Amino acid sequence: MSADAKKNYDHVLEVARDLLATQGADASLRDIARTAGVGLGTLYRHFPSREALLEALLRTSFDQLAIKAGQLDKTQPSDVALLSWLREIVAVAHKYSGAIKSMVAAIEDEGSALHASCVKMKAAGTRLLLRAQKQGAARPDIDGTDLFALVGALAWVADQPALGPRSDHIFNVIAGAILTDQ
Repeated sequence: MSADAKKNYDHVLEVARDLLATQGADASLRDIARTAGVGLGTLYRHFPSREALLEALLRTSFDQLAIKAGQLDKTQPSDVALLSWLREIVAVAHKYSGAIKSMVAAIEDEGSALHASCVKMKAAGTRLLLRAQKQGAARPDIDGTDLFALVGALAWVADQPALGPRSDHIFNVIAGAILTDQ
């Protein structure tokens, strides 16, 4: 990629990050291109689909979450590690309002641009859950899919104007439902 193309790519990502954070995952790709000062063709050359754009935006966050899960796993008690990671993934999902729908679909669709990143992120959370279950700190009847569904639910709650102010309380209720000693 030439220096100019890389500059355009990075600028489009920066603009997309801002617009998706304020307008949600369904923000107009045309508006993203216009705000970035590039043509729609340039946007599509870099990101052939909305999923490809979301993947580029979320990949870094998901990679960081996977690394964070490994760090938490080594340095924190299993319940603390699981809840810390859960709080962080909910914040990422909430930051890109509406992206959870694409994330859930990508887990099942191996052809999705988001698939590998979502699978890696889900696996990191599942490892933390399994450790907590092994130590008796988490309910044994939930799995990584359930945990991911709870992430989606918590991100949805945070996105709702009437419920957003209660999102920390709802998080604590869910945490109490996941952990055995809450």
